[in-house]
Amino acid sequence: MRAPDEPSASGELPPPPGGTLPGRAWRLRAGHRRFLEDELVRLLGFSGQPRHPRGGFGWLDAGGEVDPTQPVHTWITARMTHVHALATLHGRPGHAALVDHGVDALTGPLQTPRGWVDALPVSGEPSPRHQAYTHAFVVLAAASATAAARPGASALLDRALEVLQERFLDAHGRVIDARDADDTPEPYRGANASMHVVEATLAAGDVTGDDRWHAAALTIATHLIDEVTRAHGWRLVEHFDATWSPLLEHNRDAPDHPFQPYGTTIGHWFEWARLLLHLEASVAEPPPWLLEAAHALLHASLTVGWAADGAPGFVYTLDWQDRPVVANRLHWVVAEAIAATAAYHQRTGDPAADAWYRHLWEHAATHFLDHTRGSWHHELDPALQVATGTWSGKPDLYHAVQATLLPRLELSPALAAQLRGG
Repeated sequence: MRAPDEPSASGELPPPPGGTLPGRAWRLRAGHRRFLEDELVRLLGFSGQPRHPRGGFGWLDAGGEVDPTQPVHTWITARMTHVHALATLHGRPGHAALVDHGVDALTGPLQTPRGWVDALPVSGEPSPRHQAYTHAFVVLAAASATAAARPGASALLDRALEVLQERFLDAHGRVIDARDADDTPEPYRGANASMHVVEATLAAGDVTGDDRWHAAALTIATHLIDEVTRAHGWRLVEHFDATWSPLLEHNRDAPDHPFQPYGTTIGHWFEWARLLLHLEASVAEPPPWLLEAAHALLHASLTVGWAADGAPGFVYTLDWQDRPVVANRLHWVVAEAIAATAAYHQRTGDPAADAWYRHLWEHAATHFLDHTRGSWHHELDPALQVATGTWSGKPDLYHAVQATLLPRLELSPALAAQLRGG
């Protein structure tokens, strides 16, 4: 691994390709806010029947139908429960029953005495292995459903936080990725599960008013970002062993893995940058490194991530010399880039962040929004044609829906808590 050029940790972001539009920030313009609301409504109408007959929410195909070849994934059920809770809190009738459907599944067939299964398989029994990634989304769903005052949600949140604390946070407050059938921690540690635990604990802290969960999020972020990512030139290290030593060659032979791809994942740089700004706005005495790191991650992702292979868009992954590994463009990456540039502009007023925000929405609207079948194309190839190398169909709405809401809200509290307060 070479020592990459380290981006400045202060100052303005690099400008986007092409010119910029003068005037008021896009996220504050009435016309753009109407666009965001219209896109939210369009996304929420993508699937007429997202319920899976076995409980929870199904993996959606390209037309919005439940894919019968896919298991009932707990992370999809949790993310869709979260989405429908946000819609309910936003004042949209008809979504409360979907929240209740999700809560019923998370307190029923998807739950075990030790926590939550990863999925109900198409045939056979669920794996006894439990993952922090899955549990993080259960916490997020429960927090949002609690904010929406849905039956059973508060008890679900209490139990989900209890399991998270007891089984997935170690003595140092760092995330244990998975436990095997004997409840033994597996050796792999990763930034992805840790990132979503940060998201979930911020939401739980805001909904419950318990600042312990904000502190838990800060502990995780301090280690992974202020210590490890800073030491690697603001290139996010994704994979670690049980001692948190980086595994830079992890999954070299499976570079397009949907959850643990080789190299570094540009979309996670954006997500972490945004979460650091939410964290800064959430804690009573935020350390200065939070803003510094958010800037550095956003600067790096825009500088080396956009058009890394010479074509428009963000590649999925880079190697440790900033070279593309998987060049396909995933919808969640541009959705997170939209949310991160909006958050950074809100925090700093940097005009380049607003220019990027405009540029990214133009890119998404031109290439990712599917106006024929609904939702967003989840994956495009480098020529910006629909592809299915990493994902099939359009499994859920989580990233795209949040891209329509986050630019309209404050940095704190979390989405559900903020919508609850009007």
